[in-house]
Amino acid sequence: MKTIEISGILRTDLGKKNAKQIRKTGNVPCVIYEKGRNIHFYAHENTFTGLIYTPDAHLVKLNLEGQEYKAVLQDIQFHPVSDRILHMDFIEVFDDKPVVINIPIMVTGDSVGVKAGGKLRIKKRNLKVKGLVNDIPEYITIDITNVKIQHSVKVGDLSLDKLEFLDPKITTILTVATSRVATKSEEEEAAEKAAEGAPAAAEASTEEKGK
Repeated sequence: MKTIEISGILRTDLGKKNAKQIRKTGNVPCVIYEKGRNIHFYAHENTFTGLIYTPDAHLVKLNLEGQEYKAVLQDIQFHPVSDRILHMDFIEVFDDKPVVINIPIMVTGDSVGVKAGGKLRIKKRNLKVKGLVNDIPEYITIDITNVKIQHSVKVGDLSLDKLEFLDPKITTILTVATSRVATKSEEEEAAEKAAEGAPAAAEASTEEKGK
């Protein structure tokens, strides 16, 4: 997993009025959920750009006034109108303890079903996994080369060393659906076969009449 470093300032006042003032200065109120206690801090919204506006999962190294923490992003709240960041939640992680995190998928390969006219439909963009921080990848690669029309890839079809998938095994990640193009090509193929057989049938009919 990629690592991003962020520096922040500890909060001493946790009231709503203080949080509002923090946002007015371009900063974001945040919290780290740690076993036994929560650590509240804030950092400028620009420092989170590389963490939020990317499809990859990240390990975050937080430096809060000299104290360092390893964490992963758990939740983020945006303003419904301006889309500015309102609040962020982090969970502290440790090298020797499993963590649960959502990892984005990356689709590779040219599906035989798509080549035949099918439509690739991605049902899940992220998968929940459990494992040690150092074993968690930036994304999960899914090769769709052999996925045919009306076939799909489910969670149960995947396997990664040292990682446990937490989504139900029957969950569909992606599928190649039948499209109008694919249906048309099948109909054309059937029509061509019928047309190829027509002359032979006509010839046989003529021979019968001649007898």
